[in-house]
Order: sequence, then C-alpha cells, then structure tokens
Amino acid sequence: MEKTEAKKYDVFVIGSGIAGQTVAKECVKAGQKVAIADKREFGGTCSNRGCDPKKVLLAAIEIRESAENLLGKGVRKMLRTNWKQQQKYKRKFTKSIPSATEKDLKKLDIDLYHQSPKFLDTHRLSVEGKTVQADKIVIATGYEPRPLDFKGSKHLKTSDDFLNLKKLPKHITFIGGGYVGMEFAHMAVRSGAKVTVIESGERILPVFDADLVTELITYSKRIGIAFIFKADTTAVKKLRKNFKLTYTKNGKTKTMKSRAVFNTAGRIPAISELDLEKGDVAFNENGIATNTFLQSKTNPDVYACGDVSDNGLPLTPLSGREGYVVAENLIKGNHKKLDIPVIPSVAFTLPNMASVGYSEKEAKARYKNVIVKHESVPGWFNARRMNAPVYAYKIILNQRTNEIVGAHLLGPEAGDTINIFAMAINMGMTADQIKQTIFTYPSWANDVKSMV
Repeated sequence: MEKTEAKKYDVFVIGSGIAGQTVAKECVKAGQKVAIADKREFGGTCSNRGCDPKKVLLAAIEIRESAENLLGKGVRKMLRTNWKQQQKYKRKFTKSIPSATEKDLKKLDIDLYHQSPKFLDTHRLSVEGKTVQADKIVIATGYEPRPLDFKGSKHLKTSDDFLNLKKLPKHITFIGGGYVGMEFAHMAVRSGAKVTVIESGERILPVFDADLVTELITYSKRIGIAFIFKADTTAVKKLRKNFKLTYTKNGKTKTMKSRAVFNTAGRIPAISELDLEKGDVAFNENGIATNTFLQSKTNPDVYACGDVSDNGLPLTPLSGREGYVVAENLIKGNHKKLDIPVIPSVAFTLPNMASVGYSEKEAKARYKNVIVKHESVPGWFNARRMNAPVYAYKIILNQRTNEIVGAHLLGPEAGDTINIFAMAINMGMTADQIKQTIFTYPSWANDVKSMV
C-alpha cells in the first residue's frame, strides 16, 4: 500500500486566539501557505469564554451595585438583576465568534483543523488522523484551568461552567482566591448567591498590593463573601442536592456543604496534549521556553506566543503584540525582539483592584529611597457622589527623580484609571508633570493629580 505524503505548510499555527490569528493572517499576507488548528471553538479564550463574556455578565451587576450604593439618595427601589437575561445578552456577543473567526480565516485561504495536534518529530504533526509537515510551527494554545487532584475532584466545575450557568446556585464555593475566583465571587454574591472562597494561602490576589487587598477582603466580607484561608481541599463528595467539601486547616479536618464547587485555583499553559518532547520543544511551568525572538530555545523552527510563551505575562493585550513579533520573525528572519512595556493589570472585582509598575517591596529593593503615598479616600468627591464605600490608592515614587514607578488602586473605575499611570510610567513622567496635566473635571482620571 502506497504511503500518503504529508501535507506541507510554510507555517502551522496551533491555537486560534488573538496571538495565533495574528501570526496566521500576517504570514498568509506575506504569501506563505498557512494552517491553523484548535481543539475548541475558534476565536480563543478571551472572546469565547474569558474576558469578554465575563465583562458582559458583569455589566448588569455593576449597575446593581451603583443603585445599591445610592439607595435612598436618589434611587427609590433596590435594582434586581436577572441571571437568565444576562446570559442571553452575553450569548449575543459570544455565539457568532467561532463561525465568524473561521469565515475570516478561510477567506484568506488558511487551512483549518479542529483538533489539538501532536508532535511526531521536529517538523511533523499528527492532526485529525492526518500527518502534516511545516517549515515553521507556532504554538499559541494559551492557558487552561489548573487541574486539582483529590478524591471527587471530577465534580469540580471550571470558569467555563460559571460563565455558562443557566441558573445561579444558592451557595457557591470557589477553591482559589486569584483573579478568576474573586471576580466570580463578587459577581455571584451580588447576584444573590451565598459565596465561600477557600484559599490555600494567607490572602487573596497575591499579585496585588497587600494593604489594598486587606481593604478589599474587609469589604468583601461586608457584602457577604466568606473566606477560609490557609486551607487545603482534600475531597468533594456528591450528595443528593449539594456537594460535601472536606478541607484541612491548622491540622484539623472540616467539612461544609455547597450547591456548586468551582476550581479557580489558577491557570497553567495548555501544552499537555502536544507531545512536545517528540518535537524537541522545551517547556517549564510558565510555558514554552523561548528567547527574546519568541523562538523555542531547543527547536529553532518552533515559536510560541500569547499566554503559552514563558516570555511575558498572560494578558490579552500582550498576546497580540507577541503575535506580531513572531510573524515578523517568520517572514523576515529573526530581527524583532519582544519589547515588553510596563503593563497594567486589573481584577474586575467590585470595586476594581488595579496595579502597574513596581510593588512597594520591589521599589524599595530597586531604589535607594522611595516615596510611598498611601491613603484610603472614600471621602473624595468622585467616590462620595457615587456613595462608593471603598476608594484607596498607593503610589510609589523614586525620591531622587520624583518619577512614578508604581501605582496601585482600589475603587470604582480603577481598571480604567490605572491606564493613566501605565502611560505615565512608560513615559518616565514625574509627579509634577502629572500635576501639571489638565484632565477633565470632575473625573476619576483627575483624581490621579491628588494621588501623586
């Protein structure tokens, strides 16, 4: 029987999120023969089952929070949200993404595969029962939920499940108090659910400023979120209506019941199905091991971009930039390095927790003298007019130059206001230059002048 020859491509992209799409489109424009594969719906995590649908669901909850804060101060009745209607509205944004993405890629004559490929060797992949060969292979598979291994862990639900809940359970437990766990906890408790967060560490949101996190924890408790810190979940058992969750804390075993238990213990690079060893592609806990060209350190014909690369932060805005870097290097040869600016980060809790630049600890280790401006200011006009109960900041300045080197915010619209500080740090602006800038008044952005 005659052996079928492998289909050949100039570039084969694994993953159809923003990073993978960027590479595929740029390379095909340059005249290269390109294919792209994805084991899930095309379009990637952010638009299908991540940032975008989360923010759509959050929209009504934000309105509810504002109404609650102004109850009796111009708002007559408590606003009620409808989870079913929120989900219906969300689907208007997500439903068309996969087909629209595929249509756009097909229009460019990019071949599509609907399966996770596996490396056969350094240049060949097995996908959909076929063998394909590529001069260059790009891995852009993103992140996926970190699996938890204990008795009954099969009963755990993931972020995908939460974003697609038809009905909100009466009591929800989140295992993990990172970005996802805390964002969902705030959404759920404000939608009427009883919420518990179990965290193995001493506090939630470890990447954010500890002082502001303490304020968020206090407020989160006030709105009904229960926390169990320094606790390890050891088992989940399915009962008739509930789940029985067993955990250890201070050497003691305890149990609790919950209608639903979600794994929000972080995310890891989605590389387990790729058989990277066969492709001589080195990886670590942060993803594919790459150099500054986003090229594999062990297989020069493999590149990685987006969250799955170990060369940056798992943030959507950076994924697109990395996609362009890889595309440039594939088309013109290695000449473009990944230049990572100071990148802001936000947890869309209510209120938002946002950060950019150095933490207080990092700044004190890096500079001889720093100025730390830290205050809780719910009495400032913008917070007071909204009757917002929490508003705080911590700004770090290099004392020698008066430059802003770190900014940490907790409050309404902090996810937007932090962008002012990101621009200021990237431009090397001083506190005086910020103060001299004319912003619209009274606006949240104008508050930054009082912060520095």
